[in-house]
Amino acid sequence: MKKLVTLSSLLVISAALAASPADTLVIQSAADVPTMDPGVTYDTSSSALVDNMYETLLTYDGASLTKLVPQLATKWTVSNGGKTYTFDLRKGVKFHSGATMTCADAEYTIERNLVTNSGASGNWFIAESLTGSQSNAADDKSITWAKIDKSVECNNAGQLVFTLPAVDPAFLAKLAYTGQAIVEKAYSAKIGEWDGTEATWKDWIGKDLTGSNLSKQPNGTGPYRLVRADANNHLFQAFDGYWGEKPSIKNVIRQKVPELAARQQALLRGDADIIEGGGRSVDEAQIKGKPGVTWVDGLPNTTSTAIFMNEKIQGKGNSLLGSGKLDGKGIPANFFSDVNVRRGFSYAFDYDGYIKDVQKGQGMQRTMLMPDSFPGYDPKVKKYTFDPAKATEYFKRAWGGQVWKNGFTLTANYRANSVGAQTAMEILKKNIESLNPKFRVNIQSKQWSEMLADSKKGEEAMILIGWAPDYADADNFMYTFYASDGYYSPRANWKDASVDKWLKQARSTVNVAERNRLYSLIGNRAYEQAPFILVPAPVNYTFQSSRLSGAPITKAGFNPMTSLNWKDLSKK
Repeated sequence: MKKLVTLSSLLVISAALAASPADTLVIQSAADVPTMDPGVTYDTSSSALVDNMYETLLTYDGASLTKLVPQLATKWTVSNGGKTYTFDLRKGVKFHSGATMTCADAEYTIERNLVTNSGASGNWFIAESLTGSQSNAADDKSITWAKIDKSVECNNAGQLVFTLPAVDPAFLAKLAYTGQAIVEKAYSAKIGEWDGTEATWKDWIGKDLTGSNLSKQPNGTGPYRLVRADANNHLFQAFDGYWGEKPSIKNVIRQKVPELAARQQALLRGDADIIEGGGRSVDEAQIKGKPGVTWVDGLPNTTSTAIFMNEKIQGKGNSLLGSGKLDGKGIPANFFSDVNVRRGFSYAFDYDGYIKDVQKGQGMQRTMLMPDSFPGYDPKVKKYTFDPAKATEYFKRAWGGQVWKNGFTLTANYRANSVGAQTAMEILKKNIESLNPKFRVNIQSKQWSEMLADSKKGEEAMILIGWAPDYADADNFMYTFYASDGYYSPRANWKDASVDKWLKQARSTVNVAERNRLYSLIGNRAYEQAPFILVPAPVNYTFQSSRLSGAPITKAGFNPMTSLNWKDLSKK
């Protein structure tokens, strides 16, 4: 008890210390922690903590995005033409409760995720693999208890067996996602979570687990356990019963500190070891090169961002359309359905200027809407350059010459308080309007929540939006962006029969070379059809106290798919 009191005191007074102790890691962030329940973890703030308390069946091998290694599993086999996966589970693994992990816990975890699956939970992609649908039983009547129960079972040998309705080459990568971390069945039921039975499953269909009892009282197999928490502080302690190598750092304090200046000062004083920064321009000016700080640059970026050009703008009387005609005072709802318009806009964006002004020279223009570090990315696919002459050429062809002759007035929104989004739209506005005095692009800020909702309904004419990966597979990006039934389809309303065919073929084969060939075909077709303006990707960087060392904070050991593993750090 005395030990707990000492740690609790440290949690409160650490901001006043001259330097944090060598056995304690102090992390400061501006963000809240929405949940600590793995089943609904779908944000970076939550996963940063959940990933250190819980573990998945398998995980990424160091910095590799392609090699998966056992974690709570020890090995696995694939059979039945790629539709059956059988996992041997690690023996002697303890939960923080003291209970020993069994196959029943792993089965319960996956079934719980399928039962409670919702668009906000991040379980839609594992549901798609195991039930053939992204939806839960309330939204898709084909999802029955029998289907859920059959998809994951423990056999007589105590092995965990997954049975898929169709081949899914990304299935293993999906199992490495935070949301599939194993929870204890008996403990969860005891504290009021679903009991794992058919008798009660309907009561939990699509249920929001954000504030669940498991979120309040987490219980994983990971190297750290939660000791206490309040609205602004979380205190973790190394778990004595951990099955793996024991962490060298005993205590971890995660503090919510909204003010950037306060976080910066804490890092420079030595009160904090890791802080949330303020963006490259701010961090380079105020943090880089300062005593006691290690800066690591040139890290891979696994997000992709584009400006969508909506080919079927929805909404009766949508004010973004102006007159709704090609009369110089507006645009028709299908303005972007002419490929010449899309190509004109694509040639009018200054990619190098964006890299220089927004990314401070640390950016990369990609050929496809997926990370260049992912298998399937083809650097040989053509890409657009800033070329006013070519932009003019295509605008003169657009709509049988009517665009150039009559001009147009387009209104586009951008995310309020986002310098990057605003600058991108300002670049586009300036360059488009310089081509023809009859061209007018009006831009205006809009709250992000409203933009997301309206874009999902297809009511935004243009929207700059990005995607961060759920799992390290090209499908998570390619289908999201390019499929006519993909997650982002309502934002662009672009449909190409060949692309849809190639995407489905890529989903149905485990042949890596064939999948890569298909993705190259999609990339080249997308270049020709120009459904999006591909916004350059920034180069990642990180920084932390020089007292820290360990593979995850080095360039060679950094993995953008995983949270920072505290157990792999040491501090002097």
